[in-house]
Amino acid sequence: KCWNNEKSFNVHLTLTLTGPLDHDHNHHEDQAHHKANPDRCDGIEFDAIVPDENGHTFFFKGDHLWNGFKGPAQVSSAFFKELDNYHHLGHVDAAFRMHNKEKPEKHDHIYFFLDDKVFSYYNHSLEEGYPKDIQLDFPGVPSHVDAAVECPKGECNSDSVLFFKGEEVYNYDIATQSVKEKQWAHLPNCTSAFRWLEQYYCFHGHNFTRFHPVSGEVNGVYPKDSRHYFMSCPNFGHGGEANVPKCSEVTLDAITSDDSGKTYAFTGHNYMRLDTHRDGKHTFPIARTWKEVTNGVDAVFSYSDKIYIIKGDQVYIYKSAAPSTLIEGYPKSLNAELGIEGPVNAAFVCADHHIVHIIQGQKMLDIDLSATPRVVASEAPLPISGIEAGMCSRDGVKVYVGSEYYHYETPSQFMLDTFLKNNNCDHLFSMDNIKTYNHMLK
Repeated sequence: KCWNNEKSFNVHLTLTLTGPLDHDHNHHEDQAHHKANPDRCDGIEFDAIVPDENGHTFFFKGDHLWNGFKGPAQVSSAFFKELDNYHHLGHVDAAFRMHNKEKPEKHDHIYFFLDDKVFSYYNHSLEEGYPKDIQLDFPGVPSHVDAAVECPKGECNSDSVLFFKGEEVYNYDIATQSVKEKQWAHLPNCTSAFRWLEQYYCFHGHNFTRFHPVSGEVNGVYPKDSRHYFMSCPNFGHGGEANVPKCSEVTLDAITSDDSGKTYAFTGHNYMRLDTHRDGKHTFPIARTWKEVTNGVDAVFSYSDKIYIIKGDQVYIYKSAAPSTLIEGYPKSLNAELGIEGPVNAAFVCADHHIVHIIQGQKMLDIDLSATPRVVASEAPLPISGIEAGMCSRDGVKVYVGSEYYHYETPSQFMLDTFLKNNNCDHLFSMDNIKTYNHMLK
């Protein structure tokens, strides 16, 4: 990982996967099996997959689990001993991590399902009063479910849990405790399900299929072998041996943070979420999330719950909430949307402000997004050449040049630095310059 230096940035745009912890149940009645650790590289079918409150992901099979996407199996009783105390089935039917910020006493707790019982864990400790009948906590959800996965509001219509049993899918609304039953015949029967970085995966056999949590839609070529993606196995890997670039070799095309705090870094045809420290990081094709953008980006900025993507002389505007949906009528030309011609090197907007700062070459244009029509309100030269990306956050303004960044507390400081470097210091305190300072700092 590349760590922040004075002028380096910690963007690591290579495959990294937070290790899911996966251990099978310690089964008193089957000590022989207990001693024979399974090898997930043999191609096995997982019973359940779930992350805990710290982002450690557990892959369950029988009475074992795996800690991370590397390493051998371990007995599950070492992590969740009460499961084995209450039953001797030697497996977990399903599991999910609760997303319910309206009830902090439930949020981020792990729920395990075994036959007709549910267990609630936090910090690897069983909560008082558990296990319970499934119907007491999740009315309308059947027993003996095959898989479960949480679906937060914004990705589903409300904070929900998807339960899978055979060909049936039960959409459980957490707030109303209501259940809608549906069938996704095109989706294989899921034996485990997993939400990772806002992507949803149905595991079946040793394969997985990525699906949309509202429609069940499957895009792309599936199924795929999980050994290529969710674990480290000899002779497997969807990218071969990862060639991790040095920090000096990594450059950004764009970076932005939306109103909900999601931070995206773009390079080439890929992007990465930088705010998902808990559950890990991974690069994805840009077109997976913003499907109309197929050839990389020039600049990206966020404004009013929307993400603006600039490529060439075109602007694409998407709703920020997942799934990203292109606003009707877009893309439009840069001239029609912002009153300028391309190309654009970088763009950023500060929170609670209406000005987008557009960088073209060695000049910065300010455009008021609340105005109609949108036109350039001011233009100024820049002290730095070669700026390729920029972002404004609560930490200030950062502009990226190659593998380095320059940090300013505010856009005004950025512009003041520009002014000072473009004027003779002997005349800094002339009346004209003081008036210019005041205008810039308004």
